[in-house]
Amino acid sequence: MKEHELLWDILPEGLEAYFDLESYEKTDNHFRITLIEKNRVPDELPKECRNKPVINTILKPITLDCFPIKGRKGELILKRRCWQFKDVERMVKREINVCAPGTKLEKEFGDFLKEFGGDRAGIHKRVSEEE
Repeated sequence: MKEHELLWDILPEGLEAYFDLESYEKTDNHFRITLIEKNRVPDELPKECRNKPVINTILKPITLDCFPIKGRKGELILKRRCWQFKDVERMVKREINVCAPGTKLEKEFGDFLKEFGGDRAGIHKRVSEEE
């Protein structure tokens, strides 16, 4: 289905390997895409978790700002999984780097804004100058 391919083409590269589309919502103000992490235990586990059964899985949603879509604020909600293993106190989660360091911005969007010093007015000014 071409719509499915288009969705994954506009999202950060590599997410399709770890997430499924749960929903999307379009309002007058925002376009929100919600992805849920696949329930597959990470291949690389800490030593204390290896060969132990999973006893609990929880979802922790994080919301990232991403590129605007058709004049609406772009939001990407990632429902991240954490796994708990028998006789292990800490939860384990997969390392998926989609945020710009120290922000709640999707990496590519953060890099784009950094180019303009985070000044949205500068973005419009620069685009106008190029026309």
